[in-house]
Amino acid sequence: MADASLWTALADPHRRAIVALLLERPRPVGEIVEACGLSQPSTSKHLKVLREAGLVRVRQDAQRRVYALDTAPIAELDAWLAPYRRLWNAGLDKLGRRLDEASDRPEEPATKD
Repeated sequence: MADASLWTALADPHRRAIVALLLERPRPVGEIVEACGLSQPSTSKHLKVLREAGLVRVRQDAQRRVYALDTAPIAELDAWLAPYRRLWNAGLDKLGRRLDEASDRPEEPATKD
């Protein structure tokens, strides 16, 4: 099972927004602050939680800290979710077949009560 710290880190909507930003490309803290509309200290706290969960890594670029997504924990979550995805897909396939069968039947005329 995926580490509980990953689930905890991703439970917060601000941290999920940061992960979504970093999915596009690595970003300096200032860009993350601006894009998320949070204060710099609040953004730094969220980045710390993501870093401690292993979801992001940071590198120093002169005076800036640049954050990037670490895909290894995301792959771990994806692997954990795979059996559930198969379960949902099987259920949705079954529903799709039933809907197709229902649409293939001729419509019954409406009756007046």
